[in-house]
Amino acid sequence: MNGDQLRIGDVERDQAAAALGEHYAQGRLTVDEHAERLDQIWSARTRADLRPVFRDLPEAHQPSARRTTGRPRLLVPVLVALLVLTVLTHAPFLLVAVVVGLVVLTRRRRWRGPARQWSR
Repeated sequence: MNGDQLRIGDVERDQAAAALGEHYAQGRLTVDEHAERLDQIWSARTRADLRPVFRDLPEAHQPSARRTTGRPRLLVPVLVALLVLTVLTHAPFLLVAVVVGLVVLTRRRRWRGPARQWSR
């Protein structure tokens, strides 16, 4: 049996609806198109039924040309400011605490994982 003919459940429909919501948020769909495609998602029984919903939309979560790393944009300026504060106040524990906090936050975002692709 072809993988596209396998039946899907509510989890896959929820993931497809979330991906469609991203396209709507980016302005690729009108309100009516979004509602119509949501109806198609909720009535889909197989993976093949989801394909037409995303046929004319780009794949979700394509990397941006501006950001090639997973680091937050403000990480370097914040670290420089903290280094200056540490030198001025002689409080290195402050720098260590903030660096650990930033590392934890960036790791947590990275572990969420990509959304499932339904477009092809």
